[in-house]
Amino acid sequence: MPPELSRPFPLDRLGESAQICVTAEPPELLALAVRMGIPEIKRLSCEFDLHRAGGSIIAASGRLRARVVQTCVVSLDLFETDLEDDFTVRFVPAGTESDELDLEADDEIPYEDGLLDLGEATAEQLALALDPFPRKPGATLPEDTDSEAHGGAFAALRNLQRRG
Repeated sequence: MPPELSRPFPLDRLGESAQICVTAEPPELLALAVRMGIPEIKRLSCEFDLHRAGGSIIAASGRLRARVVQTCVVSLDLFETDLEDDFTVRFVPAGTESDELDLEADDEIPYEDGLLDLGEATAEQLALALDPFPRKPGATLPEDTDSEAHGGAFAALRNLQRRG
């Protein structure tokens, strides 16, 4: 199954460096929203600055920009939010990814057949930029009046201890 957003970039067109912009079209936005489990993606673009980093490794810095609709985890209301994320990654030949977990190292994105899929890289960066627990601005948790009236959960535990 092909990715929802695919923009193959042949390495033989790279030279020493290149600047590429990926912009998602409406059908791609819809498919990506389904993949990401969010109500809607209104716009998505990603600028890549690619550089040869020695051998077959390509270093990339980028800036993701998106407008998405998410569901508030507090109120369940839909709300729009803008995302901007600057990132760095390394494209490496498939099968040569590092086995070591290094939280300080750039993420590695494998490629095959001399093609970088900048669309899929954009989708992956969007997934990383999305808040897993989105909260609508101003949303607050409802007050638990029953707990307050009885001194809260810890008071209930103290009452149980006293009875026992």
